[in-house]
Amino acid sequence: MFFCIYLFMFILPRHGRLFLAVFSAVLGNFTFGFALVFPSPVIPQLQKGEDPRLQMDIHQISWFGSVFTLGAAFGGISAMVLNDRVGGKISIMLSGVPSVVGLLVMGAAQNFWMLLWARFLTGIAGGITAGSIPVSYLDCSFGVLGSYPQITAVFGSLALYALGLVLPWRWLAVAGEIPVVIMIILLCFMPTSPRYHVMKGNRAKAVKSLEWLRGPSSDYLTEFNKIERSINSQVKGGAKWSDLKKPLYYKPILISVFMRFLQQMTGITPILVYLEPIFHMTAISLELKYDAALVGVVRLMSVVIAASLMDKAGRKALLFTSGFLMYIATLSMTMYTHKTPCSHGNLTVTEGLKSTYGGSTGPAFDPITLITLISSMFMCWGPITLLLMSEILPLGARGVASGLCVGVSWITAFILTQLFMHVVEAYGLFAPFLFFCVVSVVNIIFTAKCVPETKGRTLEEIKNYFRTGRTFTILDA
Repeated sequence: MFFCIYLFMFILPRHGRLFLAVFSAVLGNFTFGFALVFPSPVIPQLQKGEDPRLQMDIHQISWFGSVFTLGAAFGGISAMVLNDRVGGKISIMLSGVPSVVGLLVMGAAQNFWMLLWARFLTGIAGGITAGSIPVSYLDCSFGVLGSYPQITAVFGSLALYALGLVLPWRWLAVAGEIPVVIMIILLCFMPTSPRYHVMKGNRAKAVKSLEWLRGPSSDYLTEFNKIERSINSQVKGGAKWSDLKKPLYYKPILISVFMRFLQQMTGITPILVYLEPIFHMTAISLELKYDAALVGVVRLMSVVIAASLMDKAGRKALLFTSGFLMYIATLSMTMYTHKTPCSHGNLTVTEGLKSTYGGSTGPAFDPITLITLISSMFMCWGPITLLLMSEILPLGARGVASGLCVGVSWITAFILTQLFMHVVEAYGLFAPFLFFCVVSVVNIIFTAKCVPETKGRTLEEIKNYFRTGRTFTILDA
């Protein structure tokens, strides 16, 4: 096997080695997407299971769904330290430890606390990979490769929904080990990022690494000189606390933080985590687990389309499109859940899950219930925010600002995922989706007023835009 991988790397065409290196790194995001939505098919299976130690009340369901995001926040902050100490490649490989342990604990869980610890460990692994992938090989990538992390995360969620059709929940955890092992094996053959070697003063290793990634026939020396100049200017231009008063720094940082905050406030994380229970509570007529897989397919297609259109339609246009689709989807869900009675009458959420998933037949098909399915397919703000962050954040403050964005994003996701089921239990699905609908309107207004269009602009032009507050084109410059 190792010989085949080694041979494959050397017969790949031009850019093939870079594709393989990026693929090896973003496999961590595949596992991240897989583990994030793990509760969706698992909660119904646990609720109808015969082991009372694994059946959960509403408080335990909320923790089981949300503790992953706490781990992701901790892992994301840890990645900032690991990336500086050992580099992105080793950091991603180290994330395999909590991932493997967490999935093993999940598969062998005998009580609720084992489930909780397993979710937290896989969250740490996901946070480390999400924070380390941008500084592994993506800094040498181009075009659609920059959107690979988001695509593989969505593909990981789709894989979980699809495998949930045929596998019991313990075997789902075992299946999640496979991409982690493949990732670690592949990364053993990959070089460390050239940018990391330059930052550590290892010029010879950096040149050798870049030559491997680009190929000996490429103009890798010219690219190396550009990387070296960029890093030297970044080190010399490191931001101080007093610099945060300048528009050049505080404007792009605030825009990035609010983008990630509003992205989570639209409810995308709790919706994906509790997807099958939501389908149950909205009395959808089709088989619930197949509906989740359909949503995963459409989300993957949406992210791929958005990634391919980034350089054609523009970042802001795609943000507007995603924002309006999210608004229409949440508005539809608000109206549907407000007018449609819950399928289990006066039962609690947990009692309803037990009664529905324990039955052998589902309700008769009703076309109106497809509103839930169709709306869920368009609840996604896409990979545009990550690309915008990488373009507008100033180099001197990018590390701290990225860590701040990760922390705000996942703490917000934790609060929403923790409260979601409690709000549903108290007020019904109408309440959270009405809130998400209002946030989507705020999101659209924020995009219109505060987010700049960075399509076709150089980093220097974007820098001058925030310094002067004026919009200008390349010709005007």
